[in-house]
Amino acid sequence: MARGFSKAIITGNVVRDPELRATSGGTQVCSFSVAVNYNYVQNGEKKEQVSYINCSAWGKAGEIIAQYAKKGTGILVSGRLSQRAFEDKTGAKRSATEIVVEDFNFLGGAGEGSSSRSYTPSSNNESADIIPDDIPDEPIDLSEVPF
Repeated sequence: MARGFSKAIITGNVVRDPELRATSGGTQVCSFSVAVNYNYVQNGEKKEQVSYINCSAWGKAGEIIAQYAKKGTGILVSGRLSQRAFEDKTGAKRSATEIVVEDFNFLGGAGEGSSSRSYTPSSNNESADIIPDDIPDEPIDLSEVPF
């Protein structure tokens, strides 16, 4: 039987301040949503559609997102799709789909400089550090890149 594959990559802005909590086993998990805008033209009129994508980041990644992201922060998220079923407070059956974060980059924007900070866990499941703060925040002149 063939094995499935799930990968999602989005970029947008954090909708509200991320929420960090711990499981009963003590593992940290951060929940947040990202607004992803899509612009298109219909009948000669410019339109915009916004999707709100739920995300969860576990362990060190979740701690970093909770510490540094806030409402409006630009972020690029990469991870796997996860779907879960549950019953709401009224007993109705519901389902939710979210991205379980595997990698992310904070994206600079207006008022935030042009910096970008990233996180990628190492292959042995140990946490990697975000890019050090001593890297200059100036834009790169691509004409100076030797390749």
